[in-house]
Amino acid sequence: MKKSYTPILIIIGVLFVALAIYYWATAAGSLPHWLPGYEIRSVHHHLKHGALALVLGVGCFIWAWFASGSKPESKSGQSKDLQ
Repeated sequence: MKKSYTPILIIIGVLFVALAIYYWATAAGSLPHWLPGYEIRSVHHHLKHGALALVLGVGCFIWAWFASGSKPESKSGQSKDLQ
């Protein structure tokens, strides 16, 4: 039996989108030191870091969408109603 990982992907997607907004709203000098892009006393914003985080978040949403789709019922290509 295969476990569904759709809720995990949705949570990760939300976190990446929130990170993108945080990158766009916060100057590089105000970022936590453990985040990529931190620069001491810098006032510019990392737009590329935010764009990448947004792309990763949307990618997680798309992956969750496809993972939650319906599975084929039989390997012969026919549904149970036609048999």
